[in-house]
Amino acid sequence: MEDDTERVWLVERTYSDDEQNLIILVYATPDGEKYFRKERALTSFTDMRDTTAALDVNPDNLGAVEDEAEREQYAAEAERMAETHDPDDPI
Repeated sequence: MEDDTERVWLVERTYSDDEQNLIILVYATPDGEKYFRKERALTSFTDMRDTTAALDVNPDNLGAVEDEAEREQYAAEAERMAETHDPDDPI
């Protein structure tokens, strides 16, 4: 991991209700306080780009998790992912 990045772990994968064929991936910091959202079209999953257990992202691209229950949920899921997967594991 580079010094100017922060590691985030996959904590949520949902299908968008607003747009067809869109999957929303949410990655969060281990403390659950920051998140990174990534959107992918279902058709892009056929081009062999893996969804990995973790990403290293620029801190400027992270949003704050305002809801305390959501922070706790993200922290618990990030911890579970970090304990059971290597960062580059395909999920």
